[in-house]
Amino acid sequence: MNGLVDYHFRIFRYDALNPGTKPRFSSYLLQISPEITVLAALLKIRDEMDGTLAFRYSCRSAICGSCAMVMNGTIGLACRTQLRTFEERTIIIEPLPNLEIIKDLVVDLEPFFAAYRKVRPWLMRKSFPESGEIRQSEEERERIERFVGCILCAACYSACPVPARNPRYIGPAAFAKLARFLFDSRDERSEELLEELNDEAGLWGCDTVFKCIEVCPKEIRPTDAIVDLRKMLLKHKIRKLFRR
Repeated sequence: MNGLVDYHFRIFRYDALNPGTKPRFSSYLLQISPEITVLAALLKIRDEMDGTLAFRYSCRSAICGSCAMVMNGTIGLACRTQLRTFEERTIIIEPLPNLEIIKDLVVDLEPFFAAYRKVRPWLMRKSFPESGEIRQSEEERERIERFVGCILCAACYSACPVPARNPRYIGPAAFAKLARFLFDSRDERSEELLEELNDEAGLWGCDTVFKCIEVCPKEIRPTDAIVDLRKMLLKHKIRKLFRR
């Protein structure tokens, strides 16, 4: 026994730059070890069987988030999904939903990153200590730890049902990043910024169906961030009301 298993890959194909092509599935038969990842199988198909196949990848270590795709109906990272995790020997691979297809498994991530930029995902300071060092306690660090690990793979954005009906919706990853900075003891941004998200395209657009939590490869809980930010916004509005 050589440990190899026959797998049937059905991969979505489409080239948006070639108007003559139609969406379709291409089939590839591989005899391969079930211990390798979906990404390794895709590389083998591209290198040995079909050099026209397009997909994204980079680190191969579940750090960059580039290889997020749909595998047998489940969104995940191809670089960390081993073939042995599938009950079926037929593996259907599709691009991420909620994003326009460029070619095959490559989607246009600009709407995702445009929404991400709206929350100003960087540390904001108004004052700086003379020492140049901004200290943070272990307790303060733990408050943001649950959101720091986001790798911007867009899995949560693609699993979310809201962008399909409201393209203006910012999405779960952006809110997780906003919470990461807004709850950071070193950040001095004003809670007034939450006013910009006080609508259905912002904090009130979430359906709280937890799809973002289900698919996150880093076990981040964007829905928790949205709930916490909603509470912060309401408290801010109440404080403003009583200051009048």
